Amino acid sequence: MTDMSAHLALTQLVPFAAKELDQNKVTPGVLGFVVFAVLALAVWGLMKSMNRHMHKIDFTEAPDPAPAGASGASPEGAAK
Repeated sequence: MTDMSAHLALTQLVPFAAKELDQNKVTPGVLGFVVFAVLALAVWGLMKSMNRHMHKIDFTEAPDPAPAGASGASPEGAAK
């Protein structure tokens, strides 16, 4: 008998819950948050790895072996 009254009480409350639910509102929910958090952690890890690799690079630009005017040919003449 108590099972029937609990079922009856729940069926009375369902229309109230349905009226409060907006059918036009879409939310990402927990799955959307988890996917966003995983993507954020992946981007953070990739940026940390890139930063570590960039610090390993020792880039110094080599000076030109000869000045541009010393060769005798102008850059405009070399392009023709």
